[in-house]
Amino acid sequence: MMRRFLSLAAPALLAGCTTAGPNYHPPAHSMATEPGATGAFASGHDATFANEPLPDHWWRLYNDPRLDALVTEALSVNADLRAADANLRKADAVVRETEAGRSITTDLSGGATLARPSDTGESLPGVLSYDLGITAGYPLDLHGKIKRAIEASMADRDTVAAARDAVRVSVAAATAKAYADACAANYRLAVTERIVKLQRETLNATQRLQRGGRGTAFDVSRAQAAVDASEATLPAFTAQRRGALYLLATLLGRPPADYPKEVEQCATLPSLVRPMPIGDGAALIRRRPDIREAERTIAADTARIGVAMADLYPSISLGGSAGLSGPLKDIGGPTSFGFSLGPLISWSFPNRPVVKARIAEAGAQVDADLAGFDSTVLGALRETETALETYARDRDQAAALGRARNSAALSAAQADKLFRFGRGDFLSLLEAQSALAQTEANHAAAEAQLADDQIAVFMALGGGWQ
Repeated sequence: MMRRFLSLAAPALLAGCTTAGPNYHPPAHSMATEPGATGAFASGHDATFANEPLPDHWWRLYNDPRLDALVTEALSVNADLRAADANLRKADAVVRETEAGRSITTDLSGGATLARPSDTGESLPGVLSYDLGITAGYPLDLHGKIKRAIEASMADRDTVAAARDAVRVSVAAATAKAYADACAANYRLAVTERIVKLQRETLNATQRLQRGGRGTAFDVSRAQAAVDASEATLPAFTAQRRGALYLLATLLGRPPADYPKEVEQCATLPSLVRPMPIGDGAALIRRRPDIREAERTIAADTARIGVAMADLYPSISLGGSAGLSGPLKDIGGPTSFGFSLGPLISWSFPNRPVVKARIAEAGAQVDADLAGFDSTVLGALRETETALETYARDRDQAAALGRARNSAALSAAQADKLFRFGRGDFLSLLEAQSALAQTEANHAAAEAQLADDQIAVFMALGGGWQ
């Protein structure tokens, strides 16, 4: 009967209700709407970039099945992502808990007492009494406090989802970078080993010349020093490879020793076969999880203004109760049953200054959120522009170092030929080979840096989630 009454009475009571606080609208006047923020990137005019949408699975642009498999595995088992998924499930549960605040609540109670009034003169044990009851209540939410609380919890849930997406971006980029770093270490190791081989051939030739009376011990010691100097750099590349493999293992949710063995011998740097798709500022703002997280924070705190404002008005609910009480021997009798139904009003009227202070606090928080949103947008744009510019200029540097390496290789070959035919001195040969070793090392380092730069661009663009 009570549920039927509530279903009939609630619509009539709610017809005149108002929702406290402002309705949320995305920031109309912010950095996210500035023409300079939504257009083409200032650093994106290089021929290496294309104004095309960035695919969600950007790592597939490398056409490397092994890299694709590693990122896919990391996104399914990574520990940080599992924690982020758990946080999202928790936020979903909070939303359901908040939504339950607008439903009918019930409470059952019961008890028994044994008592003997002192003035009756009766002997123990006295009178056994009972008390059984059920109460129910339905919040009318005339001023939208529960509604605003639900809005806030749903926006909070969205911020957690955005944070989870940010973790996905980070995990995808970190996995690709660890893979690229392992390959780069092997690549630089191979380049250095080629230099060592060339220098060792020179050392062997010098030793033969010394035995034949055409060389000196000084020439041999200088050739040996060049070999030793190049070989001294090899352990560092081995350590870098191991470190990258150990990091890759942890990203895959494995102990460091259980790194993917198939990556250990990778010596080919990940490279793009077409210009890098980067889109524009508007696409970046829509895609970046941290920007979406900042925007959803504004929505949540705007709803909390309404939660605070609702406390200015009475809280009204419909309630009812029914129960049985009296001596146990009279249970079921006509005088033991009781029933009540009516509105319940709660209003902390003397605390209005406190409520107004909370409203001002909530409003100030929204102002801070708006400023934080602008700061997040600006930071994302700066980070992306910097990553684009760095990659473009490092690409130019790698090309220049490639030309320098080719020139040094030609010079070293010519010096070696002249020395072997007795038309050049040994010092010129060593200098040419030293220049070749340096340019080879610099070019290899620049090529390895390009792979890291590409991944930094993809991360700045916010790719890696759907």
